[in-house]
Amino acid sequence: MPPLKAAVIMEKILFISGVLCFSIQGFSQQAEIIKLADLQHLMEEESPPVHIINFWATWCAPCVKELPFFEKITAEKQPGVQVTLVSLDLDLDPNPEKVYRFIARKNIQSKVVLLDETDPNAWIIKIDSQWSGALPATILINHQTGKRRFIGKALEEGELERFLEGLQ
Repeated sequence: MPPLKAAVIMEKILFISGVLCFSIQGFSQQAEIIKLADLQHLMEEESPPVHIINFWATWCAPCVKELPFFEKITAEKQPGVQVTLVSLDLDLDPNPEKVYRFIARKNIQSKVVLLDETDPNAWIIKIDSQWSGALPATILINHQTGKRRFIGKALEEGELERFLEGLQ
């Protein structure tokens, strides 16, 4: 193959790769920015029957470490189970772009919302009386049985599934 033709083919391949890369990022989810009242409404909705709500932040290493456990539940598409990841990044940095880039880079498929509340001491008790405010924190809610479980620590592999079974 002549060098000029090879160079043209390589240029086309690079162009197509670049377009695909930007297209994939363009389709990554953008997290909705919500207030406390929206979050409380989300927690009270009875559909889906089982709701897993995880409070996390991009700067929290234990939070990031446990995200695959929630992603596994989302990927399994268990009927009647929904995962919502509540980012608390806006508390320290009002620019959501860091979270959007994180979601795209990690290919997060679970529903993500950014909580836009700047005074944690004013709202944490409204989420759960057991919560000290430490991250990560997870709440499991079974709307059919009325059972609710607060987990104020980082989860280990397999724990989330066990907590879900106990919520039945």
